[in-house]
Amino acid sequence: MAKYESRLHVKYNEEIAPALMKELGLSNVNEIPKLEKIVINMGVGEAAQNSKLIEAATKDLEIITGRKALVIKAKKSEAGFKLREGQAIGAKVTLRREAMYDFIDRLVSVVLPRVRDFEGISANAFDGRGNYSLGLEDQLVFPEIEYDKVEKLFGMSISLVSSAKTDEEGRALLKAFGMPFKK
Repeated sequence: MAKYESRLHVKYNEEIAPALMKELGLSNVNEIPKLEKIVINMGVGEAAQNSKLIEAATKDLEIITGRKALVIKAKKSEAGFKLREGQAIGAKVTLRREAMYDFIDRLVSVVLPRVRDFEGISANAFDGRGNYSLGLEDQLVFPEIEYDKVEKLFGMSISLVSSAKTDEEGRALLKAFGMPFKK
């Protein structure tokens, strides 16, 4: 049985990696920056008052990623936010290997163009080590989500973790994947 390889993973191996090696002036193939994982996180602050919201958020996250979502619980109690230790406050999914390549392919080609008034993503959201974080205001930009079945709109953060050593390497990697940075 043939092993499944994502369209973008094949493109990375055949086209992007050699081009990055030449562009960045690298001498060893192991120095070429690559995507290691993608973490999608949904914070659900209102879950402290309404526990059904956390179920809705995890269900939407599972539909978007095709993976089981991990429920995040509060580490400390915080009286100002009416929050108790161990209370569910969010959900996250970590994607690796082929699921990661499929997700970034869908993100670049389908989801980001569906964002209202989209002019590109900021080129300044790197963390100094080549990792990129992106925020989306709601989950409706994903075509898998049915508008009628959404209980509440949740924002989400998407963190793209790469093996790049600098922001310039990370930016070159994401640009090669087709990320639409602002001019």
